[in-house]
Amino acid sequence: MQDAFVGSWARESHLSAEILGSLHDLNHRFLDLAAARTGWVAGRVAPLSAAQRAAAAGCPYALFDLRFQDDGHWQMRLQNFGPWRVADEPTVHDDTVSFVRLALFYTWHVAASEGLKAQLLLGMNGSTAAAFRRITVNQLSGLVATEAVYLSARWSGCTAYWNALTAAASRADPKALRRVQLYGLQLAAAARLPGP
Repeated sequence: MQDAFVGSWARESHLSAEILGSLHDLNHRFLDLAAARTGWVAGRVAPLSAAQRAAAAGCPYALFDLRFQDDGHWQMRLQNFGPWRVADEPTVHDDTVSFVRLALFYTWHVAASEGLKAQLLLGMNGSTAAAFRRITVNQLSGLVATEAVYLSARWSGCTAYWNALTAAASRADPKALRRVQLYGLQLAAAARLPGP
């Protein structure tokens, strides 16, 4: 049943194989990047082999986050494309900048289509997705340097999720991976619920 639910969620959301394939590639690249860093998520991801990371990356949602749920941040950033000077740019590793460049292009592409794709895949609010639709692809490069410092694991505060994901991937357990994917969908849905 869980396998059917995750598969039907992707189909009913009108997610093409290309959109999901690109997302899986980004997730895998993010996990590789996270494994090379420090922190508790890195400690969970680093022991996984490339094949295990690829299995973990197969989620129908982003495993990375760039503050997509923060409407205020993105509304301000997408309206104010001021000139950046070299001295203003934060110091970030080149591989992180490269990943963020790809992630922002993917985000722009997904947000450019009407509907809930950006919200479902990335945890983005509707107004942020609409703001991304109003910018051009050329404006994305101005965001990369400033947004790279915000790259993090999605649901980084949920140790149960990341422990379950990495444990299922390390055991090569497809059923457990599907349960974790369902858990992630529940986390994504819970984040969309209005607060008390």
